[in-house]
Amino acid sequence: MRKNSVKNIRINSEVMKELSQIIRETKDPRIHPMTSIVAVDVATDLKTCKVYVSVLGNEEDRTATAQGLKSAEGFIRRELAHRLNMRNTPELTFIMDTSIEDAMNMMKKIDEVTGHNA
Repeated sequence: MRKNSVKNIRINSEVMKELSQIIRETKDPRIHPMTSIVAVDVATDLKTCKVYVSVLGNEEDRTATAQGLKSAEGFIRRELAHRLNMRNTPELTFIMDTSIEDAMNMMKKIDEVTGHNA
């Protein structure tokens, strides 16, 4: 299976949808309620999966969420296996993505420079 094949794109989409739902249902108090899955990259052999996570909050919230996701990794993977009928359930690696916060900060700086106060 090629990296950008229709099948791989469909698998990434389904895994992303299910992971978003599973993380919302996870009861770990360390996982911030404003946690969202930005992107999912499942390897072509379905063995590994990089999950890009964004947390709307401060650095402390991001750190706590990363710890909560790391400790709940087995539960999340097991739930993913139950919900999706895949040959292999990929091993999950959670990566914090700060692109949304970076974009918000950049917009604030642009507004300050141009004089627009929103």
